[in-house]
Amino acid sequence: METTSLLGYALLGLLHHQPFSGYDLRKIFSSSPIGGFSDSPGAIYPALRRLQERGLVRGVVEPSNGLRKRRVFRITPKGSASLKAWQGKAIVRDDIIHCMGELLLRFAFMDRTLGAQRAQAFLREFARELSSYIPTLRLHLDTHESEMPLSGRLALESGIQGYEAQLQWARESIARYERRKKKP
Repeated sequence: METTSLLGYALLGLLHHQPFSGYDLRKIFSSSPIGGFSDSPGAIYPALRRLQERGLVRGVVEPSNGLRKRRVFRITPKGSASLKAWQGKAIVRDDIIHCMGELLLRFAFMDRTLGAQRAQAFLREFARELSSYIPTLRLHLDTHESEMPLSGRLALESGIQGYEAQLQWARESIARYERRKKKP
């Protein structure tokens, strides 16, 4: 079974919101915070082709005023199901350690795909995993601090502070969802 790349999921997330041409998607990648992905035609168009071959998107040539034909891509029900399954996966410690960018990408499209309630649940899972991981890092620092070079200690402290900032963000985000629910 072929897996979908992070770029593929980013494309599915964007197409879940509305249909786009490959050119439109390239412009989004070059001009928005999702620009961590390449806006190169050598990345976008092959990814769209792979998604289409797997039945996750459908490209349709639409009439155009210009000389070039415009192919507009739409997510299929199979593509929507794949996106939602990826977003709905449980968060595990390994995700916190190795896949922070992927976790945030999963979350970025969540309101529109799975709804605000699932987005809040995701944030609670995220906060719970961070809350259990940070003390293990602190314990490692406390236990091995004397034998670590200063640069190693400072790098670990930076990592801990980064995780603590993510935890603070998750808690603040949960509170924002709660406040939004209470507004009439």
